[in-house]
Amino acid sequence: MTTLRIGTRRSKLALAQADEVRRLLAVHDVGADIVPMTTSGDEGATATEHPQGLKGVWIDTILDALDNGDIDVAVHSAKDLPAEDDDGFVIAAVPARAEPWDVLIMRRPGALPPGAAIGTSALRRRAQLLAGFPGVTVFDLRGNVDTRLRKLAEGEVDAAVLAAAGLARLGVAPDHVTPLPLSVMVPAPGQGCLALQCRGDDEAVRDHLQPLDHALSHAALDAERSVMWRLGGGCALPLGAYAEPIEGGLKLSAVIAVPDGSEILRVERSAETPEGVAALVAKDLIDGGAERILDQAREP
Repeated sequence: MTTLRIGTRRSKLALAQADEVRRLLAVHDVGADIVPMTTSGDEGATATEHPQGLKGVWIDTILDALDNGDIDVAVHSAKDLPAEDDDGFVIAAVPARAEPWDVLIMRRPGALPPGAAIGTSALRRRAQLLAGFPGVTVFDLRGNVDTRLRKLAEGEVDAAVLAAAGLARLGVAPDHVTPLPLSVMVPAPGQGCLALQCRGDDEAVRDHLQPLDHALSHAALDAERSVMWRLGGGCALPLGAYAEPIEGGLKLSAVIAVPDGSEILRVERSAETPEGVAALVAKDLIDGGAERILDQAREP
């Protein structure tokens, strides 16, 4: 039996994702050894210290190992990837997408109290929360899923926003969870998707990964990343993008927002191909003032 070496971060969620890929490979009689590693982001590096910004710090060590031949496959949360692939690497497979939505987890049942404190570390979530829930206060809430849920339980915030896919992959089912609809919270590009990356010239590994590829999920990811690339959104910007299959192609929804939620630009377009729909959405966003909004978000 062929055995592939899978590189991943050491976090509980990253290991769960790698194990998910291991199980998928086993269905096709391919073995896998999981190789946990530490990225510069895990060691405290910041976006300004990496040429690919915030997203680059979470994958750099893994890609070095892939380039050196120390691993055969890198498994990423697709939303952690920069908008462009590194030279020599390809996303060989995207398994079927998990739930892409964000969820609001409240400390107590019922409606949010007036002036509720909601925790998140993402500018995208902050902006949409402030626009969708007038009167709330958004606090910076960092750490892994367990840490954020503990801080919520201890009363540091009244509610927290997390990705549904991460909770499901960890087998965590908090009480008082409300999915946030697309009209309120457009997810991050690639949210819910796993990206299986390998060397572009490694035909054998690409062949082993091909059966894991879910064409519709891969097409959606391509569209969302293309919008991010066209807008220069490789860092942690208030940009949401979500593509879904429709008859004859893809429908792509995107949002760009001023971090304080005072201005939100929403676009929805359809086209036959990922690049086609991304081009339409990016043009509409730019025509609507996206570059000005993103420049505000980039200001220190």
